[in-house]
Amino acid sequence: MIAPIAAGFLAVLIGFTSSAAIVFSAAQAAGADAASWILALCVGMGATCIGLSLRYRAPVVTAWSTPGAALLVTGLSGHSVREAAGAFVVSAALIFLTGVTGWFGRIMEKVPVPLASALLAGVLLRFGSGLFTSANTDIVLILAMFGTYLIFRRFLPRYAVLAALIAGLAVCAPSLSGGVEFALAVPVFTMPSFTWQSVIGVAIPLFVVTMASQNLPGVAVLRNDGYDIPVSPLITWTGAANLLLAPFGAFGINLAAITAAICTGPQAHPDSRRRYLAAVWAGVFYLIVGLLGATITALLTALPAVLVLGIAGIGLLGTIGSSLTAAVRDDRWREAAIVTLLATASGVTLLGIGSAFWGLIAGLLTAAATGAFRRRTETQHAAQP
Repeated sequence: MIAPIAAGFLAVLIGFTSSAAIVFSAAQAAGADAASWILALCVGMGATCIGLSLRYRAPVVTAWSTPGAALLVTGLSGHSVREAAGAFVVSAALIFLTGVTGWFGRIMEKVPVPLASALLAGVLLRFGSGLFTSANTDIVLILAMFGTYLIFRRFLPRYAVLAALIAGLAVCAPSLSGGVEFALAVPVFTMPSFTWQSVIGVAIPLFVVTMASQNLPGVAVLRNDGYDIPVSPLITWTGAANLLLAPFGAFGINLAAITAAICTGPQAHPDSRRRYLAAVWAGVFYLIVGLLGATITALLTALPAVLVLGIAGIGLLGTIGSSLTAAVRDDRWREAAIVTLLATASGVTLLGIGSAFWGLIAGLLTAAATGAFRRRTETQHAAQP
């Protein structure tokens, strides 16, 4: 039972420490209450993690839209806090309608498995390499974490990632100082205001970025680890939660990718049928963090960046390996998968849309050029009696 709890905790830890500062910056750009934003987002993420995971008995992890938060840091300039709330409502409504109509699910069904796996590997690759690149900053911390992981991986593999985290915390504990005041967050309702400038300049870009850079790889994570659950209800419910909480600062609630991979892999539980418990625990931790608002967030962001990068890399080793295997297993799709991997891992951003989307587009074009689609059709026809 410890492994799912540890995986859920790691998912929340990594999600917050890697992007909480961006959310705070976005809230400041809107002139909004950052603690209310954190509370609204955590309530939405906690409820959807717990509800959807229990409903489908699969590790459905949700998160806030980190690319969306980055977009808001500059995109909200010149807009009032009421216009920001209105933009969040419009974006959430579009996501909800996308789920209800089912068109996103139909598109995902057409994406070849090797390309989806390569996309996932590309998204996770920089986090995996961060385990080693961060050694330039603090070699002692990385050696302690990686060495502990290897020892436990040999003798107690189920607890290897958790042991690595504890070792990292033990090493950096002396550098953490200062008291923490605990206080409950208070939701702040903002009456939405709708203007064409905020809809075109904020809502639509936020919707596109959330769907292309978050929900797309989020589905790939689930598919890669064998969870073939219906996509449309997931998009519908995350959109509905987002819509309900938008006036309180929930700018984007979507399927998680990087943090979800921690809960869908073998490190969460040896039995894939029990890994949904990790996502449920992630939801519980989300709710706790949300109630304490900025207090817990400040505590999490105080952790050294090296520790976050290191534990993310260790926690994702298994998922990166399995996604790479699925990506290059079929030689018909290998070249297209490699292109998808490299383009996604490059981190390129065009038209405000992240590399996950462009990596998939590059892979699909390569597959068309190399005849992978044609050969798949011929194989399917040959298999028919």
